[in-house]
Amino acid sequence: MNRILGLDVGTKTVGVALSDALGWTAQGLTTLKINYAEESYGIEEVSQIVRDNNVSRIVVGLPKNMNNTVGESGDRSIHYSKLLEKKLPDVKIILWDERLSTVGAERSLLEADLSRKKRKAVIDKMAAVFILQGYLDNPVKGD
Repeated sequence: MNRILGLDVGTKTVGVALSDALGWTAQGLTTLKINYAEESYGIEEVSQIVRDNNVSRIVVGLPKNMNNTVGESGDRSIHYSKLLEKKLPDVKIILWDERLSTVGAERSLLEADLSRKKRKAVIDKMAAVFILQGYLDNPVKGD
């Protein structure tokens, strides 16, 4: 079975998570540094991860406001997904409502009693895990 990649797109980083071969669990993989001002989005790195891991789908977290509107962060995720579609036309790109995924990741890290510095280092990767696991756990995947 092909694997599924989960991405949490931020302003400076992209958290990356990968499903297991059966598509049951998400594991944090890495955090990519990006720079919008320089149009350096980490797309090449994502492409390499896709090739190395036989990825057939990418789930990009779409942050929405609580009233279901899309703001600046959501626009960034939509732009990122379009860049992925151009680079990886054979991979299905799915925008996934990720409201509160970063909050959930932060809560999990606090419960694990990680220091602020350690939390900062892994929060984006953990948010990607929450996004991907939410997608994997949903019986109606919307794809």
